[in-house]
Amino acid sequence: MDTKDLGFNTKLIHAGEFNDEFGSATVPIYQTSTFKFKSAQHGADCFAGKSDGYIYTRIGNPTIKAFENNIAELENGYDGIATSSGMAAITSVYMALLGAGSHIVSSDAVYGPARDVLEQDFTRFDVKASFVNTSNIENIKTAIKPNTKVLYIETPANPTMDITDIAACAKIAKDHNLILVVDNTFSSPYLQKPLDLGADVVLHSITKFINGHADIVGGVIVTKYAPIYKKIRHSMVYMGCNMDPHQAFMVIRGVKTLAIRIERAQENAIKVAKFLQAHPKVAWLKYPGLESHPQYELAKTQMKGFGSMMSFGLKGGFEAGKKLMDNVHLAILAVSLGGVETLIQHPASMTHAAVSKENKLAAGITDDLIRFSVGIEDAEDIIADLKHGLEKI
Repeated sequence: MDTKDLGFNTKLIHAGEFNDEFGSATVPIYQTSTFKFKSAQHGADCFAGKSDGYIYTRIGNPTIKAFENNIAELENGYDGIATSSGMAAITSVYMALLGAGSHIVSSDAVYGPARDVLEQDFTRFDVKASFVNTSNIENIKTAIKPNTKVLYIETPANPTMDITDIAACAKIAKDHNLILVVDNTFSSPYLQKPLDLGADVVLHSITKFINGHADIVGGVIVTKYAPIYKKIRHSMVYMGCNMDPHQAFMVIRGVKTLAIRIERAQENAIKVAKFLQAHPKVAWLKYPGLESHPQYELAKTQMKGFGSMMSFGLKGGFEAGKKLMDNVHLAILAVSLGGVETLIQHPASMTHAAVSKENKLAAGITDDLIRFSVGIEDAEDIIADLKHGLEKI
C-alpha cells in the first residue's frame, strides 16, 4: 500500500509495512543473523549491490527496514538508518561527515555525550568543534570557519529548552556549503519536520518519544538526499552500530501511538507549566508553550505543538531542587524523557555531568536547572505530586 499521501496518524500505523508470505497482520521479527542465498550468483549479486536481497542483519534486515521506512516517511526524507542507540546515530553522523582537519559548529546545549564525544574522542583525529548558543543566529555566522563541514543543532535544546530557527540555519548552511543536521528528539516528527525546513539530516534517540515506553534503547537517522544517506549508512554498517530485529519490532509497536501520546502529554505540560510559573518557590521556568519563553513566536512557527519538556529552577537553588526531587513520588527520578511516565532529573550532575562546569554555565546549564518530562498521567496528579514536593522545601 502506498501511504505517502495519507495522514500522519495513518502513516504511524501503516508506513513501512510489507506483506510476508504468511500474511502477518504486524511486521514479523526476523530474528536471524544471516540470510540464505538462492544461488552462488545471487549471493555475489547481493554483495555487489545488484540485488535487493538481505545478507546479514548488521547490513540489513526486513524488520529493521520496515521501521526505517516508517520513520523516513514520517520525516518526509529519502531513507532511514536505524541504530542501536541514540548515541550510535550521533556517532555515525559524526564519523560519516567529519574528517581530519574538519570543523563542526554545534548548539552548546545538546545532549551531554553528543558534546563529550567530540571534545574527548574526535579531537584525537584533529576534528575541532565550536559550541555556541544557536538560538542566536549571529553566533552561528561568527563561529563558521573555512574548514567547517557540519552545522549541528538540537531544538528544543537539551536541557535549556532554547529554540533554534531551522530555516535560518538551512540558509546559512547552504550559503557556506555545510551539512545541516538536526537532533529532533525533543519534538519527534509529529511536532517538527526539520527536512521540510531545509535540513539535510535529522536524527532521533528513539528511546524517547518515538518508542515512548522506556523499554527500548535505539536511534534513527533520516536524510533528505541519497548521497548523504549512503555515506552515513556505510559508516553505521562498518562501525557495527545497527539496531537488532527485536528492537525494531518493539519500536514499530511503540511508534503507532506517538501522536496520541504527545497530544496527551502536551495537554498536561501546559497545565503543569502554568502551575510552576505561578508557584512562589519557582525562580524561573522555560517551556516553549508559554509567552514568557524567549522564542515563543518561533516555536509557534516551526513546531506543530510545544511538546511536553520543560526546565525550571527554584529560589533555593540546587539544594531546593534536590529536596524536590527526593520528595516527589509520581514523577520518577531518572534520566531519559518522552515516555508515558513523568520523569524528573538534574542535568548538571546527571545527563551532562561529563561537560565541564565552565562549559555547562556558558550553555545555560546551571546547577539549579531541573529537567521535567511530563507524561500522560492525569495532570491533576502530576501537579499534586509537584505541590507535595515543593511543600517539603
